Amino acid sequence: MTNRSRKTIKDVAAAAGVSIGTASRALNRRGRVSEATVIRVTNAAKKLGYQPDAIAQSLRLKSTMVIGMLVTDLSNPFFAGVIRAAEKRLQQAGYALLVGNTDNESEREGALIDLFRRRRVDGLIMGPCAAENVPLLEDLDQNDVPIVGYDRDVGSDQSGLHVDHRRAAYEATRHLLNLGHERIALLSSSSKLSPGRERIAGYTEALAERGFEPRDDLIRAHKSSMDFVASEALSLMSLRPAPTAFLTLGTRMLAGTLQGLRQNGLRIPQDVSVLTVGDTDLARLHAPSISTVTWDLELVGQMLAELMLRRLDKSEDGAPQRIIIPTQLIERESCGSPGA
Repeated sequence: MTNRSRKTIKDVAAAAGVSIGTASRALNRRGRVSEATVIRVTNAAKKLGYQPDAIAQSLRLKSTMVIGMLVTDLSNPFFAGVIRAAEKRLQQAGYALLVGNTDNESEREGALIDLFRRRRVDGLIMGPCAAENVPLLEDLDQNDVPIVGYDRDVGSDQSGLHVDHRRAAYEATRHLLNLGHERIALLSSSSKLSPGRERIAGYTEALAERGFEPRDDLIRAHKSSMDFVASEALSLMSLRPAPTAFLTLGTRMLAGTLQGLRQNGLRIPQDVSVLTVGDTDLARLHAPSISTVTWDLELVGQMLAELMLRRLDKSEDGAPQRIIIPTQLIERESCGSPGA
C-alpha cells in the first residue's frame, strides 16, 4: 500500500476556498490578505498536514527565511542567552537562525561568512572578532545582504547594537575606588575587540578622574576569556605592591581569578575585592556572592533580531540604526575596603 501523495499549495487553496495566490500570500504573510483569510488558510494547511517545499519556496520568494549569526564562543553564557532570545523573536517572524562559532579566529570567521553567503542567508548578525573580514563584509553588502553588528563596527551603512562596556567598566572601577582601592587589576578581552577596548577606556577614565595613572602591569587583556588561566591571577598577586581588587570578566576569567586567589590563600573580601563584568551563575552562587556590572541579555537578543527584521522589511526605509544597551551595578558580598 503506497503512502498518500504529498499535499500541495493547490490542495490547501481548495480546502480553504481561496485562490492559489491568496493561499500562498496567507501562508507567507506577504502582500494584501485579511487576517481572517490567514487563519482559514493556516487551519486548512494544518488539517491537511501541508509542508511547504523550502527549496522551491526560497527560489520563488528569493528568500531562504534563514538568518546567520556568528559569535566567538557558543559555550559562553552571555552569547547563549542572546542567541536564545534572538532565535525566539526571529521564529515569531517566520525565520530560522543558523549559528556559527568563530573561536575568535579571523580565518574561521571568514570561512563561515563564505558558507553563509553560499547558503544565501537573508541576513547576518555578527559578534566581535579579533580581526574584521572587511572584503567579505563588503561583498555581502554589495549583494544586498543586511548585516547587524553586535559589539562590533560593521560599517556606517549597517545597523549595530553595542552594550555600554565603557560605562560598565567606569562604574565598576569607580565603585572600587570609592571603597579605597588604588591598585585595581583589570582582566578583559583584547583591545583589538570593541568590548575590550571600551572596558580599558572606562577603567582608565575612572582612574584618571582620581589622579591615578593606569599601570600596564595591572591590565591583562587576552584574546578571549578562553585563554585566561588561574596563573594570571597568581602572577598579578606576585606583584609588589599587589593589587587589592580585581575587575574581571564573568566567565572563565572569573573562574580563573577565584581559583588563583584561593591557591594564594586570600579571602574575599577581607584580603582582596572582586568585581565581575557580566553576571553569571558562578557570580551569583559563589560564597561570597560576587558583585557585578551586568546588562539584559534577553533584551540584547530581542533587539538584534528587531534590527535585522527592520532591515529586511521592505516597507521600512532601511536606514541603519544604532542601539546602546545600558548596564547596571549590582552590589553583593565580594567588595570591601582594602585590609578591612
